[in-house]
Amino acid sequence: MPIREHLRELRKRLLLSLVGIGIGAVVGWYLYDPAMEFITRPLTEITSQDAILNFDTIGAAFDLKLRVAVWIGTIISSPWWVMQIFMFISPGLKRRERWHVVGFALAGVVLFAAGVLSGMRMAPLAVDILTSFNPDNSASFLRATTYVTFYMRLVMAFGISFLLPEILVVLNFMGIMPVKTMLKHWRWFVVLAFVFAAIANPLPSPWPMTIQAFVLIGLYLIAVLISYINERARKRRRKREDTAMDRELERLEGAATQSIEPPAPEQVSENQPFSHPTQQEE
Repeated sequence: MPIREHLRELRKRLLLSLVGIGIGAVVGWYLYDPAMEFITRPLTEITSQDAILNFDTIGAAFDLKLRVAVWIGTIISSPWWVMQIFMFISPGLKRRERWHVVGFALAGVVLFAAGVLSGMRMAPLAVDILTSFNPDNSASFLRATTYVTFYMRLVMAFGISFLLPEILVVLNFMGIMPVKTMLKHWRWFVVLAFVFAAIANPLPSPWPMTIQAFVLIGLYLIAVLISYINERARKRRRKREDTAMDRELERLEGAATQSIEPPAPEQVSENQPFSHPTQQEE
C-alpha cells in the first residue's frame, strides 16, 4: 500500500475514533453527576469532609464538566477506538493473519479495562497518602480542575500502559519487532517500566510502584512468549510451503523432461517385405 493510501486510512480511522469518542462524550455528559460523586468519594471518605473542591473561575465548572464527559466517552468507547487502531494495522498483516485483528481488539479492550480499574483502585490510595501530610486542624481547599485532572490522568495512564505489550505483539505479527530484538533490549523495558510506574504512582511508598512495574514486566514477558509462538508457527508454515513448492517443481521438471524426449524409432519386422516406393508406383 502506498504512503498516500496509508495516510488516507489513518485519517479515516482517526475520524471514526473521534466520532466514537464524541458519541461517548454525549453519554458522559449525562453521567457527569454520578462520575463526579465517584471521583470525589476518596476525598469525602478519607478526609472526613475536610477537603472542599472549589471553582476559581466562572466557566471552570462548565470546562470541568466537558473534560469529564470526554474522559467518560474515551473509556466507554474504548472497544470502538481500539478496534480502529487494529483495523489500521491489519493491512500490514498477511491474509491468513488478519483474523487475528478481532482477537487483538478484544484483548486490547480487556487490557485497557484492567488498566483503568487498576488506576481507579490506585487513586483513593494516592489521595489517602497525599492528604495525610496535611497538618492537624486544617482544611484542604482544592481546585476542582486540578484534583479531577490528576484523577483522570492517573486512570488513563494505567489504561494505556496495559496496552503497550499488546502493541509489541502486533509489531511482531507485522514482522517489525522480532523476538530477538525484544529479548536483546529487555533491560531497557524493565527500566522504562519502573520509570513509568514511578511517574504514574504519586504514592511515596515504593510498593505500589514496584507492583505496577512487575505487572508491566509480566505483560511484556507474555508478549514475548506469544511472539515466540508466532515465529515458531510461521517458520513451520514456511517450511511446509517450501517443501510443497520443491515437490511441485520436481514434478514439473519431470513432466517437462518426459515431454521433450524424442520418440523411439519404429522397428521394422523381419518377416515384413520391404517395398521400394518406385516399385509401388509402377
